Amino acid sequence: MADAHRREWAFVLAATARVAGDLDVAEECVQDAYLAALAAWARDGVPDKPGAWLTATAKRKALDVLRREKVFRSKMPLLVEPAEAEMAEEPGADAVPDDRLRLVFTCCHPALAREAQVALTLRLVCGVATGDIARAFLVTETTMAARVTRAKKKIAAARIPYRVPGAAELPERLDAVLTVIHLLFTTGHTAPTGADLVRADLVDRAVHLTRMLLALMPDEPEVRGLLALLLLTDARRATRTDGSGRLLRLEDQDRSAWDRAAIAEGNHLVLGAFRTGRVGRYALQAAVASLHAVAPSYAATDWPQVVRLYDELLKRWSSPVVALNRAVAVSMVDGPAAALAEVDTVAADPHLAGYHYLPAIRADLLRRLDRDAEAADAYRAALALVDNEAERAFLTARLASVTEVPPPVDHDVVARRRGVSGR
Repeated sequence: MADAHRREWAFVLAATARVAGDLDVAEECVQDAYLAALAAWARDGVPDKPGAWLTATAKRKALDVLRREKVFRSKMPLLVEPAEAEMAEEPGADAVPDDRLRLVFTCCHPALAREAQVALTLRLVCGVATGDIARAFLVTETTMAARVTRAKKKIAAARIPYRVPGAAELPERLDAVLTVIHLLFTTGHTAPTGADLVRADLVDRAVHLTRMLLALMPDEPEVRGLLALLLLTDARRATRTDGSGRLLRLEDQDRSAWDRAAIAEGNHLVLGAFRTGRVGRYALQAAVASLHAVAPSYAATDWPQVVRLYDELLKRWSSPVVALNRAVAVSMVDGPAAALAEVDTVAADPHLAGYHYLPAIRADLLRRLDRDAEAADAYRAALALVDNEAERAFLTARLASVTEVPPPVDHDVVARRRGVSGR
């Protein structure tokens, strides 16, 4: 059931929303279908095509809702031939051929605020937990839950229809769609909670969506940039933990085991994006990832160029997270003291109050400056904010490295080793 939820949710929701014409109703019907599956599959076994079973069940429930709302007569064609009727009602369906990508574009409605578009899409389409979305936006779970609820209410109050946008409407929704996919990937690349560092299902879904988006909009440099960023970043997946699941830093990873085909494709996409002369935030981030991917070692990375790319990125996207990442690069160019000063400046941004990478990076810089007591405090602060078990284990080991007390010296043993008596 868990596997069916991860793999099929977006497809089932998309098909049901076309029948219901209302995302809120569609979500309820899909949830009811999954509940029905728990009983039916336990009794009869999992069907050969669980997605088709769930879709048929959710559609039937949606039609029941339409009947109760006394609009069944106007929806009669759906009962006779659902697939044909659905396509007839969606003039923009041909513009977005992939079901999941179609639903992403549909949810990113310009009548909603940008953050509401992204949050609602991640929650409904991608099945990302509200708490994980909140972490991505650097806000509390309560705040994010309220945003999602308000977005649903606005859709209902304004009678915003579930309608696939036509080709002419896609560009105005593109940035929101890119943001959704990027945050989906980020949530999978380093899972906010759980025992595993990576949620491969979310990473793979994000890459698939971006490939579909590139096929749909091949001339958009930021789509190329996003796909490049995802490929270059995910190329390291197999080396980010050791055999026991312990997190490995970038400098400790086996570069010979990185996915060279993904790196080659990513580099090609980066060059294509830059040749257009319309370089945006995703292409710039991909360029940074490319420098890491081609460097023979962590120390031999072209760090001055990384800093320059971050400078350009900050001009286009003044994110405190970008400034924090830039500080890490600065530490490799100008040393940890210079970087620490920048981190302390960035720390004043209230958006980073619950961002565990802020104290974690600060702790590492303090450790490199041999300020172990302060580093220990910073590692403790990071541990208080992180829920992923692999990251917790890594930070715990780091904390131990700056707090270990050397064993007491046995002067008699020392004296005997020197060949003299200690008495």
